[in-house]
Amino acid sequence: MELRSDIFSKIQEIVSNAQSKAIRTVDNERVIMYWQIGQIIFEEEQKGEERAGYGKFLIKSIADNFQPKLGSGFSVRQLQRNRQFYRAFPIASALRTQLSWTHYKTRIGFDNKDKIDFYIAETEKNNWTARQLER
Repeated sequence: MELRSDIFSKIQEIVSNAQSKAIRTVDNERVIMYWQIGQIIFEEEQKGEERAGYGKFLIKSIADNFQPKLGSGFSVRQLQRNRQFYRAFPIASALRTQLSWTHYKTRIGFDNKDKIDFYIAETEKNNWTARQLER
């Protein structure tokens, strides 16, 4: 019995769509996780103050605890990025599900909020990949 080639195409399209959705879902969860970790670190460090008194110690302690168990996503540098991410985007509902962690990571280093907002809006409007945004 010979199968029609359009059946293969339909099945391939279903599989590809499911894989793309799964990747986006996982990355969105990672963005939310990093934001939440950044929030906890920031709020614990600040304790209502403008400047944190023991931020380096706190982040190093978290990294020492979690990195051996969970890997490089919990390095000192990554935890600093999480805090920076939360500070750049303090409202969780403002995070865009169509943007990946790589999109956000390339923009959180900007010191100008208007610049961040502009590039995030352009990324959404033009459906830029993280590489296109970086350029």
